[in-house]
Amino acid sequence: MLLPENLRGQSASGIIDSFTFPKQYVTYKTEIAPIIDGDIAEQAWKNVQWTDAFVDIEGNSQPNPDFATRAKLIWDESYLYIAAELEEPHVWATLENHDQIIYHDNDFEVFIDPENNGHDYYEIEVNAYNTILDLFMAKPYRNGGQAMLHWDAHNFRSAVRISGTINNPQDKDIGWTVEMAIPFRSVSMGNHSRIPKDGTLWRINFSRVQWDVEIVDNRYQKKRDGKGKFLPEHNWVWSPQGVINMHLPERWGYLYFSESASSSQNKPFTLPAEESQKQLLWLIYYKQKDYHQKHKQYAESVSALGIEALPPAYKKIGANLLNQLSMEAGTYQFIAILTFDNNETWSVNQEGLLRQIKK
Repeated sequence: MLLPENLRGQSASGIIDSFTFPKQYVTYKTEIAPIIDGDIAEQAWKNVQWTDAFVDIEGNSQPNPDFATRAKLIWDESYLYIAAELEEPHVWATLENHDQIIYHDNDFEVFIDPENNGHDYYEIEVNAYNTILDLFMAKPYRNGGQAMLHWDAHNFRSAVRISGTINNPQDKDIGWTVEMAIPFRSVSMGNHSRIPKDGTLWRINFSRVQWDVEIVDNRYQKKRDGKGKFLPEHNWVWSPQGVINMHLPERWGYLYFSESASSSQNKPFTLPAEESQKQLLWLIYYKQKDYHQKHKQYAESVSALGIEALPPAYKKIGANLLNQLSMEAGTYQFIAILTFDNNETWSVNQEGLLRQIKK
């Protein structure tokens, strides 16, 4: 969702303590392109695995969602296909115009970072009317990014199917399903489409915004508190963020593209070791942001950040990596550089940009 103003300057404090490793999903190449009509019972989806059920955006510290949500993905040479199933006893929507702020209704959202660099990512929202908001972010809000609402996913297709009746408080619905076809060309940087290959890794997450409603004069209305303000929405996601903020791309799950047919889903996916080790760079990023908030400059050394050993959640990354980390910093900028055992070298800077320096 578009991040509310009061969260755009959110501190990194608390993110480290809530760290859980991002979830992973293998999407298999399909020979049968699904018909984008909202019917996810068709043949193209039959043997495709579901994601884990969605959880609260903050993770295990919060109760499980009231209603189930899950998704599944396949792909071909042109599109990434997404199907989602949302349990909902009262399906409603109000927004009908493209690029309205869709999360003011209940919605389903997709966040995609094809470059896996924490920048240059895309967001697509849809409500039960199949009204779409699509936007591009050059960088997250925390780093001064702005939502580019004028960006449109050219040739994007979507459909919604309601199991029940929309905007009818007199009955009880089962829920709604969403189908999407996201063109690779529309989420490719540069002049050419970047078609995934076997082993391509993206970062991706899904979010469901759910409002508490009541029935007034035979219409759904969002519930308000004693001061007349809407009660906060619920945010249910596939891979928990740890904080109420979807615009932390490094916290999204991993999407692994396989060229195998979906019917042969028997090869477990092993995340490359380098992806786990990059979490150390994000630890440095969070620590540097907190350090700058206190001292008005960035720390020049790892020891100044108080990292003598890795926090418990990072133990599996490997303590020896601290010896392979270098850093340059000043008042307004920093860069942390990490070299893996295979001499592959990556960096992160004050903008939260993750870059490969050396292969």
